[in-house]
Amino acid sequence: MPPVSAFLVLILAAMSAFGPLATDMYLPAFPAIAAGLRTDAATVQKTLAAFFAGMAIAQLAFGPLSDRFGRRPPLLAGLGIFVLGSIGCALTGDAGWLSVWRFVQGLGGCAGMVTARAILRDVTEGTATIRLMSRLMLVVTLAPILAPSIGGLLLGWGGWRAIFWALVAYGLGLALVVTLTLPETLAPERRRREGLVGIVTVYARMLGNRRFMGLVLSGVLPMGGLFAYIAGSPFVFMELHGVAPAHYGLVFGANALGIMGVSQLNAMLSQRHPPERVLLWGLLAMAGAGVVLAALSGSGSFLGVALPLFVYVASIGMVMPIAAALAMASQGRAAGSASALIGTLQFSGGALTGALVGALHDGTAVPMAVVMGVAGVGGLLFRLLLVR
Repeated sequence: MPPVSAFLVLILAAMSAFGPLATDMYLPAFPAIAAGLRTDAATVQKTLAAFFAGMAIAQLAFGPLSDRFGRRPPLLAGLGIFVLGSIGCALTGDAGWLSVWRFVQGLGGCAGMVTARAILRDVTEGTATIRLMSRLMLVVTLAPILAPSIGGLLLGWGGWRAIFWALVAYGLGLALVVTLTLPETLAPERRRREGLVGIVTVYARMLGNRRFMGLVLSGVLPMGGLFAYIAGSPFVFMELHGVAPAHYGLVFGANALGIMGVSQLNAMLSQRHPPERVLLWGLLAMAGAGVVLAALSGSGSFLGVALPLFVYVASIGMVMPIAAALAMASQGRAAGSASALIGTLQFSGGALTGALVGALHDGTAVPMAVVMGVAGVGGLLFRLLLVR
């Protein structure tokens, strides 16, 4: 296969950044949203779970659509839905409707993430896919580093609604770039023509594949822990430990920098060692950090939470590229559907863990830490039990 251009990688990164941007930009605004809509923190946290639920559900449709009609048409449709949901979020005056519009945002935003993984599979194979996914993660990780700080600046400049208007502009800008510059990577002769029964059959085959599901779940559970961190960290850092909203972005960004560093280490290690072994190393680090985090979360120590949290989040840079690349490697023409199933399971876990952290909220860091610990250990167990 010909080498992948840096410009294409940037477009794929921008497509993949919908989730981090739409999630992380409004985290510093949680208290302001609660005050502006006359509600409480738990209700605002539910809007995050609504976004994750939308991301989870729609991927099951966008994956097969991209396998059938090519990558561009479903992507542009998803961008339109994302822009519509963002406008609704910016204009709403009710917390319940904010959850509805966040759900719509998720329905559209997932198209970029599904399509980016499928395009990457179209244009690469083998260890090149792992290497490029790691490079892609380097760019994508800039989103959670910058997003809370950008959200904090927009919050101070124009209030929390300005954050959603910025997402409207992002969606429209990317739609223009895709229309003008993104080539179609799925040739007509490689497209699938199954109807609904065929689509269900493809998903059933994947769900029954022991190795595929072991690899997918070894990444899904740790990602559930990451979403628990995203849902719980505004309270843990800003309210429990007194971190200012402007400084919260720095703490959040430090953890994202860890992902960047480890993802580049992953690209090198995967060239020298079997990817399955490197995946195991990442899962061991993540599970260990999760256990330590759960043990220290009730101590009230900032470092007792921050340090194991950093190790856990940084390990995502090793676990996710390998787990996704190895899982999709055997799916051939069903790359879009495989990408969709991976994303659906990831964001279903994210919706569950995000809602769980809110439901277990007790004024301490313990709910977030315990959910992350269980998720990290669970990912390791799936790797050990299902992947030979």
